[in-house]
Amino acid sequence: MFAAAKRGARIAFMGAALFLAACQSIVPKGPGPVAPTGPTQPTGPEVVQGLPTDTARHRVALLVPMTGTNAGVGQSIANATTLALLDTKTDRVRITTYDTALGAAAAVNKALADGNRLILGPLLAEDARIIGPIAARANVPVVSFSNDASIAGSGVYVLGYNTAQSIDRVVDYAKDKGLTRFGALVPRGVYGERAGNAMLRAVEQAGGTVVSMQTFDRSPASITAAVKKLQASSSYDALLIADSGRVALQVAPIVRKNGGATARLLGTELWNTDTALAASPVLRGAWFASVSDTLYRQLANKYRARYGSAPFRLSSLGYDSVLLTVRIAQDWKPGSPFPAARLRDAGGFSGIDGAFRFNRAGVAERALEVGEVGAGAITVIDPAPRGFGE
Repeated sequence: MFAAAKRGARIAFMGAALFLAACQSIVPKGPGPVAPTGPTQPTGPEVVQGLPTDTARHRVALLVPMTGTNAGVGQSIANATTLALLDTKTDRVRITTYDTALGAAAAVNKALADGNRLILGPLLAEDARIIGPIAARANVPVVSFSNDASIAGSGVYVLGYNTAQSIDRVVDYAKDKGLTRFGALVPRGVYGERAGNAMLRAVEQAGGTVVSMQTFDRSPASITAAVKKLQASSSYDALLIADSGRVALQVAPIVRKNGGATARLLGTELWNTDTALAASPVLRGAWFASVSDTLYRQLANKYRARYGSAPFRLSSLGYDSVLLTVRIAQDWKPGSPFPAARLRDAGGFSGIDGAFRFNRAGVAERALEVGEVGAGAITVIDPAPRGFGE
């Protein structure tokens, strides 16, 4: 997808930060609460509203769900930001956490009233649609952890993993290996629609042919019906199962028994979080594209040692958003507006999830690897580029 990298100052800096993180003691020194709290008022005779004055550090708001259904993910992201601050040893950035589960508008308004000049988060696209316009009026950029590219623009940047990029990467790889006739099974709903459109574009750009695309609603009967329609329509030598690894485990046996016995199975970035794939003989040989897990495994070990539990995979987005902030903070005067133009640095950045950069639309473009499901393990068969084009 990307040409081999040339290492610039930006990539070098971020690599140094990650090296520092990897070389430190497993348990970072210094305080770091498991549950970051919202802003508090100072005590004493001169009580003022909001955060105390801080002219030496940049005020950055972290907007994630700390209560409710998604509290576990939000807490994991918040803990990862703490680890990133400790690993980089920065004294220039102050991060305050605000709970979006109590109301996205309330959270962003409080963050802005407290003087924050950059917002990391939110997690959910629906919250970003509320937060984005409010932050834009205050000239404060939003780096969202959502994967919904439709929310990007007008000061909102999307850092989450993009399905279209994953499909594009694995289709390119499959085409390079001689596969030209593609089929697709996509779930009904927004994710399936986006995956289907991405598949059509990726195959067209690669010079292949989509011979059939069928939708299903994840019930056994619907899956079987979709596979049989796929079989009746035409033959294919590669089949995308655009759903989670759990669903792929249900779909693959049906495919093998109904016309897809020799087809190469393809997956999306959703497969990266499912460790059960490698235990399934029927999925052996399947390919999927995702961010690299090499550095993430180091982060997960450090996280377990400090917090006593495993992180959610999305925690790396919190870590990388801090690395991004620290890099830009070197040339950012405390108290001044965040230099949003720096988010589009052509050389990109590097983090736990590898190289990335924001395109003109404000969506993070990522260097992805291709993995193959094997007997008991996922093997990287085409590594992610280390940077962006020359």
